[in-house]
Amino acid sequence: MGMDHERIYRIDDHLRPTDETDEPLRSVVIETEQAAVVAWIVLPGQRIASHVHPQGQDTWIVLRGGGDYATGHGGAVRMLGAGDIAIARTGDVHGVYNAGHEPLVFISVVSPAGAGYERIDEAGARTALAPEGRGA
Repeated sequence: MGMDHERIYRIDDHLRPTDETDEPLRSVVIETEQAAVVAWIVLPGQRIASHVHPQGQDTWIVLRGGGDYATGHGGAVRMLGAGDIAIARTGDVHGVYNAGHEPLVFISVVSPAGAGYERIDEAGARTALAPEGRGA
């Protein structure tokens, strides 16, 4: 028998929006060696900057709302909305801008948790940031 540990999580327990910041709300649901699971709320006008995970994959499951999902350098985007699953494989550029009128709510699963995080500027230059399992 394995260890007794939490296996079921309520999404709403991790979604607590605030208007006190210009940054999207990032709430870690759980982080293990295998994956970081993060609940996100991106309010209208907010952005998750374009970035890559150089050693892993980031999967977004969109629950509500929508946004302009960055798919590459130079501003390439696709519409992302409720019911979509977006998969950024190792090294794929991704990010999102909420140009709509309602919050964008999604769950991000970064695998492995230590996949790294590098921000990408408009010219495609990378800036490595703290190697926390930033699920986005």
